Amino acid sequence: MRATTPRRWRSGTEPRYARSDLKLRFLLSVLFTPFFALITAAFAVFAALAKPNSVPSRGTLVGFAIACFVLTVVAAIDLWVVIRRRQVEL
Repeated sequence: MRATTPRRWRSGTEPRYARSDLKLRFLLSVLFTPFFALITAAFAVFAALAKPNSVPSRGTLVGFAIACFVLTVVAAIDLWVVIRRRQVEL
């Protein structure tokens, strides 16, 4: 016979399906989308101006630019999701 107790006990005070704070996600997305975009542009400019034997190398700067671009895209997608959810829920 199988046990009927849940694998993880809940205290009963938290909601079963918790939702994230849309205002905070909106604020963070609005702040970090342009920030990451500016940092991406700065790394791209530094990579373009880097000499062949400079420190950090051109490849490192390009890697940082790509990483910041990915963060820009993630923040922009999150901003889009939050705006859509706010329109539906509010």
